[in-house]
Amino acid sequence: MRKTVLPANTAPRQQQHDLLRAAALVALILVPSAATADPLVTLPAPPFELPMLPPVSGTWTVMVGAGGEYKPDFEGAKRSMLSPVPIFAIRRAGSVDQFRGPRDSASIALIDFGDLRAGPAGKFVSSRKANSYSELNGLGDVKTTIELGGFVEYYPVDWFRTRGELRQGIGGHKGVVADLSADFIVPVIQRFTVSAGPRFTWETTKATSPYFGIDAAQAMATGLPIFNAKGGAHSAGAGAQVSYRIDPQWEVHAYVEYQRLLGDAAKSPLVTVRGSPNQTTVGIGASYSFDVKIR
Repeated sequence: MRKTVLPANTAPRQQQHDLLRAAALVALILVPSAATADPLVTLPAPPFELPMLPPVSGTWTVMVGAGGEYKPDFEGAKRSMLSPVPIFAIRRAGSVDQFRGPRDSASIALIDFGDLRAGPAGKFVSSRKANSYSELNGLGDVKTTIELGGFVEYYPVDWFRTRGELRQGIGGHKGVVADLSADFIVPVIQRFTVSAGPRFTWETTKATSPYFGIDAAQAMATGLPIFNAKGGAHSAGAGAQVSYRIDPQWEVHAYVEYQRLLGDAAKSPLVTVRGSPNQTTVGIGASYSFDVKIR
């Protein structure tokens, strides 16, 4: 019997390239080319204050930017593609410059004591289309997911940051995801910083199953065995980043992240038969910081 080889679908890759160019263009248009001492934007104060939290009135530093990542086509895949990456974070103006790791979700540091920060965090997870990659044929689509939650980060010393995030999925998956990371931050020369550290992710069953589970209908369509993917330890790895601060507003960075899938994510036939538990991401990006005043 002659084996049929499915051609790779190049449309998703072209779309990713188009999105990356668009994201970079938007970032350059939205931010001014020169920094000013005064706040760039002044906004009215909200009609109410949140209990047990500092008032939001005052000046805030907003970080926006864009980058590109060469990462696996989908989680558990062997092949990789280029994808756009947004950068967004907010902190109190005048606080210590905020270190941002490659895996940090978009966040707002509503609580900021310098060495301790906390606040809401969110992450966008793209949809997974079964017809986009031959490895996914017959497995069904997974819709776009918005993960909303919070973060806490702590600096026991200036050169070491720990960070934890807990997010609830809405959309493609409805589970809970916890990310833990630590980074050693070393200023090599003026404006040039190197950082590196371990990573760990834990997920509930509802967060893991849509991507790694295989039901009876999918098993019949793909020839893969039925697999009931459960949650738990999801991945562990490490990452490293180099960053250069051009001036107080502009910063550029490059990084590499490696994670090894664990538990049922690594045991899924999608990974053992058609993919790989070893996931490597290489990325570059640029960010711009400016002040916003809330009266």
